[in-house]
Amino acid sequence: MNLVLVVVLSAVLLSIAYVTYGPVLARLLLLDPQAKTPAVELRDDVDYVPIEPKFLLGQHFSAIAAAGPIVGPILAGAMFGWLPALIWILVGSIFIGGVHDMTALVASIRHQARSIAEVVRDHMTPRSYLLFLSFVWLALVYIVVAFTDITATSFLGQLEMENGQVVTGGGIATSSLLYLALPLVMGVLLRYTRLSLGWATVIFVPLVGVAIWAGQYFPFDLQELLGIERSSAQRIWNVVLMAYCCAASLIPMWLLLQPRGHLGGYFLYIALGGGMLGLILGGLGFGAGESRQALSIEYPAFIGWSSASGQPLFPLLFITIACGACSGFHSLIASGTTSKQLRLETDAKVVGYGTMLMEAMVAIVSLCCVMMLAQSSPLLKEGPKPNFLYASGIGRFLEVVGVPATFGISFGLMAFTTFVYDTLDVCTRLGRYIIQELTGWQGRLGGALATAITAGAPLIFLLREPVPDLTGKVTPAWRLFWDLFGASNQLLAALALVAVTVWLWRTRRAKWVWFVTGIPAVFMYVMSAWALVRISTNYFVFDRGWQGFTQNIPSDPVPWVAIVLMSLALLMLIEAVIVILSGGNRTPPRVRAAASAAA
Repeated sequence: MNLVLVVVLSAVLLSIAYVTYGPVLARLLLLDPQAKTPAVELRDDVDYVPIEPKFLLGQHFSAIAAAGPIVGPILAGAMFGWLPALIWILVGSIFIGGVHDMTALVASIRHQARSIAEVVRDHMTPRSYLLFLSFVWLALVYIVVAFTDITATSFLGQLEMENGQVVTGGGIATSSLLYLALPLVMGVLLRYTRLSLGWATVIFVPLVGVAIWAGQYFPFDLQELLGIERSSAQRIWNVVLMAYCCAASLIPMWLLLQPRGHLGGYFLYIALGGGMLGLILGGLGFGAGESRQALSIEYPAFIGWSSASGQPLFPLLFITIACGACSGFHSLIASGTTSKQLRLETDAKVVGYGTMLMEAMVAIVSLCCVMMLAQSSPLLKEGPKPNFLYASGIGRFLEVVGVPATFGISFGLMAFTTFVYDTLDVCTRLGRYIIQELTGWQGRLGGALATAITAGAPLIFLLREPVPDLTGKVTPAWRLFWDLFGASNQLLAALALVAVTVWLWRTRRAKWVWFVTGIPAVFMYVMSAWALVRISTNYFVFDRGWQGFTQNIPSDPVPWVAIVLMSLALLMLIEAVIVILSGGNRTPPRVRAAASAAA
């Protein structure tokens, strides 16, 4: 079977979903092109700024499509085979992830562009609001841990290609530092000169390509420069990345986040478009040399109901692939920044639903990087390294269209780290907001303290000495926390869907609510809660001796955090059930008035 069939059929199916189910959701949510959105009504050109959907699309896409739709599909495809991963990406993105993103965005704009946590407070209870914020903050910590550590691995070592050429991690580090400098310059020029956004795009997008090309000629290799071991160099990079997160969380959005998000959006389009074009042309037999050969599927479609390491497909598949199928993090972005920039209510379909389907295509292209490998491939020998595996696949796809392999792999690694930057600084900023909301800390000092706490918590885990397992193998921090990140992220999606279901039921009283958002909420809650229970119980070892059962209490924080997350989610679910059963008397009058006006 050829990869081109998978890519084309997936793209067709997602397109059909957008033009059929997307309008259905728009009608059910009563999207009105004449209604004033908060971006228009509260416009201040700082936080509330109406933006054309073509620009908001890229900004929102770059914020939600981080490393998740790359790492998850690669890990799950290698564990269980590519077919279960492909089915979950397609079904999940169409009926769960897309619904989650679009309804969270609409819920926010119907509540003056406030966060999904505020929707919880309006339609549930103040206690639910505190539970939700606490859950979100813990989930953000583990997102930062997983993505920081896996990004640091991209700056170390090297990837040797079949033709003998080498792509160095130090070169990627140089390109990455240059890439971060470009948005700063772009932001200053946009603010203090007459440079238009269009011309800035024309100038700075090609400069990103120059940064990728130059990096391999001037590698910034910490391991070689300082004469230290790889593990020590990785810890230093983790500290550097967390310092970046602190700075990005505090500096004005116009200086870094907005220009970098704009460049990141184009980066995503190029990576997705180039990968798909290379896959299609390669699948049709175009290209030169080895790339002329059709890119056929070598990896097994289905390995079994359990992975080689004994991990069960249910529920691990549904939390390993988070972004790309469904991600709770998206609700934070949709209700945090995107809702304050939505020009028309009807733009929610393309920005909310459309970008989720685009992220599904990113996940499918990532999955193809596994599908074209044999099970015996050296890239899978010691467990898949998603960043290098993705870069190798993108390099091969781009080689079909004439891009040199070295540049293509460097581009793939830079694309990977670029996606992560969007997640890291947004998570740190959102974590700062939550700490300030819970403590009441205001001003620069309050912001600095909240940022220090939000960045300091992940750093504790990142600087821990790795502990080998019984076989002597050391598991990297990102892999150790990936399942916990996936489970907490998916449980966050479930809680967001619960909040949206409560809001829609209390304001609409329509049976379709239970099918459109209720069933997805239940499915995500069951799978993610099941996974969290497995994560926590796997760390508790029971030994039976002559005196009965003895228990080894784990010192690792992972199971304890899993228990805390599960407890918070369970308490919030109980609150939601109580609110639904209590009738409509808890809905604030201003919310009922807004709902009546919308209807």
